[in-house]
Amino acid sequence: MTAITDIPVTAANGSETDLSAYKGKALLIVNVASKCGFTPQYEGLEALQRKYEDRGFTVVGFPCNQFGAQEPGNAEEIANFCKLTYDVSFPLMGKINVNGPNAAPIYKQLKQDAPGLLGSEVIKWNFTKFLVDRTGKVLKRYAPQTKPEDMQRDIEAVL
Repeated sequence: MTAITDIPVTAANGSETDLSAYKGKALLIVNVASKCGFTPQYEGLEALQRKYEDRGFTVVGFPCNQFGAQEPGNAEEIANFCKLTYDVSFPLMGKINVNGPNAAPIYKQLKQDAPGLLGSEVIKWNFTKFLVDRTGKVLKRYAPQTKPEDMQRDIEAVL
């Protein structure tokens, strides 16, 4: 098994990196968008970040424009929107694809490790969430409709 923290990702500035800075932490990885009906979930995601960060937890956002073109901005515009509108402090990575032949490697792994309903590996919409334990193992996938506050019991269990 490849730890999620070892898979290459694109940083918001466009450079190649990985999530090794978060080794040993529990993660909630989310494909985010600024113009989606679920965008207000940023508030709940930030609340989780602030509540649990001192216990070794981090939310990681991956902007994605694959669903209804709901993330049209560049990295700076996305970061500004998130900071000004929701005071987001958790890391936002570079914009990615989560489905199709150009899906980011991290999302290929997330989908394989935690398939959705009926074993589907397709991400259905923005704000699909994946809980990753401190070893980099993907534990669970949550639907876009799942509110961040409804994941607290699972987060606490991995901390």
